[in-house]
Amino acid sequence: METTPAIAVSDLRKVYGDKAAVDGLSLTVPRGCFFGFLGPNGAGKTTTIKMLMGLATPTSGSIELLGLPMPTEALRIRQNIGLVPDETLLFYHLTGGEFLEFVGRMYGLPVAVARERSRELLVLFEMDGHGRKLITEYSKGMRKRVAMAASLIHRPQLFLMDEPFEGVDAVGARLMKDLLLDQVRNGATIFLTSHVLEVVERLCDRVAIIDHGKIVMNEAMADLNHESGGLEETFVRIVGGARSPEALDWL
Repeated sequence: METTPAIAVSDLRKVYGDKAAVDGLSLTVPRGCFFGFLGPNGAGKTTTIKMLMGLATPTSGSIELLGLPMPTEALRIRQNIGLVPDETLLFYHLTGGEFLEFVGRMYGLPVAVARERSRELLVLFEMDGHGRKLITEYSKGMRKRVAMAASLIHRPQLFLMDEPFEGVDAVGARLMKDLLLDQVRNGATIFLTSHVLEVVERLCDRVAIIDHGKIVMNEAMADLNHESGGLEETFVRIVGGARSPEALDWL
């Protein structure tokens, strides 16, 4: 059994010009954890997850995924992680089925296996009726479904997901949540960003909050619910407590 964390980040910084989008972030995510990563707009969530995905280069600090250092072991790492980026990196002029098969081949699956898993995932995500439609014709929710399906095709150990439920209807979101919970029960680790606190509260067993590029809270969900009245109350108190909007006379 692996004893190294799924994610180990130390003193991570990302500077754009004279502004630090991520400022000395340190974080450890154990294996088999459903981890929620929260923060207000502009807090550094997407920048952090882009660095974890290898889509942005840190200014300083270190990242280890599944016990392997980034970026020196990036190829080995990518073979074992599933990605659902915020701006889905899809080939819009492929069909959903072609894209899934392509992703499977990129992860080294034999042609027959990639094709069969592609078909099975289209059915599982209730997209079999859209399998011949180009991704450019998909709605945002359908693109999220196909991105989620692609993240599963090679059975990864670690999932990195930036707003995976954004634009997805209630039926699709329920299907995706159940699938992710099954992955965690089977030993996978999920690192998830979301603005929907109810989703995080239901799914995650540990939560961190980032604000102005720094971690301001990192707790087990059970402790959070027991001690402080739940996730929403904690989130608003930590990142919004000092912000008191002025009342409008006409409102």
